[in-house]
Amino acid sequence: MSFLPSFFNINRRSMRIALIVLTLSVMASLWIGCTEESKNQEDLNESTVDPLPSWNEGETKKAIVDFVSEVTNEEGGNFIPVEDRIACFDNDGNLWSEQPMYFQLYFAIDRIKQLAPEHPEWHDEQPFKAVLEDDLETLMSYGEHGLIQLVMASHAGMSTEDFEAIVIDWLKTSRHPRFDRPFNELIYQPMLELLDFLRANDFKTFIVSGGGVEFMRAWTADAYGIPPDQVVGSSIKTRLDTVDGKLKIMRLPELDFIDDKAGKPVGINKFIGKRPVLASGNSDGDLHMIRWTTEGEGARFGLYLHHTDETREWAYDRTSHIGRLDKGLDEALEKGWTVIDMKKDWKVIYPFEQ
Repeated sequence: MSFLPSFFNINRRSMRIALIVLTLSVMASLWIGCTEESKNQEDLNESTVDPLPSWNEGETKKAIVDFVSEVTNEEGGNFIPVEDRIACFDNDGNLWSEQPMYFQLYFAIDRIKQLAPEHPEWHDEQPFKAVLEDDLETLMSYGEHGLIQLVMASHAGMSTEDFEAIVIDWLKTSRHPRFDRPFNELIYQPMLELLDFLRANDFKTFIVSGGGVEFMRAWTADAYGIPPDQVVGSSIKTRLDTVDGKLKIMRLPELDFIDDKAGKPVGINKFIGKRPVLASGNSDGDLHMIRWTTEGEGARFGLYLHHTDETREWAYDRTSHIGRLDKGLDEALEKGWTVIDMKKDWKVIYPFEQ
């Protein structure tokens, strides 16, 4: 009977080992279960994150989210391949403010004043005289022709590199007269979220604006995440010259291309090479772009921004000299394009309001 203690000792050791193994197995199972549950919760959280938090709930926000959901669903009838997901946005009044006058015009006016000592004749020559005397009423009376004169005088006669540096320096030092902030801080937070939302769903976002292409390219990457090669705009002629022994592209005082109204579809075709599936603007100057976009085959989205908030920004449309929205508003209602009511649809307007 002497073998019994040894047998019991061995049995007890086996039981302890088995118990340890069982305990470890249970703990491992619990850990794996918790990990999977945590991952599932993370996936759920990611799927329920609001991609447009600065937009109020309503038909406008729903229309945007539904469109993106439909065209990215491979099983749906409205699926759009990644390579065709092109979205084009006007800039002035659509991605940043444009009142009481276009921000690039502020830049041109500041440049004219800076260059005035080199041009004494400007004190007697319009529209330069109006600029130097801060007579904006007279300046505006010269219309588009007068504004082109200012742009030619203030934007040409230098290399593209020098012009970019001048624009960047101006943005660092200039201030909007109403908000006393740099002009490139007056960008729309809800539109920044829309750009991010589209890019997260493999859209390629472009700016298509009547503004100067090289004026915009100097800062759009930092402001909107849109690189220079995805900016289409108006341009002046350029020429390759040798300056101090190096090749430089020089800006000439001659118009090359106006990227506005009927020019926008032409610019898109020329520089992008594909018809967009989404186009967004805020004025009649964008009507041709939105119409051309929505007339394409398959799922399309036309988006107009209607300035209706006189307190936080401005309220203007049919009679405004800047960013007039008249025919475009009528056509949007007629054709069922989505119209953003700034006052109703946006919780905040600028990033600094958050």
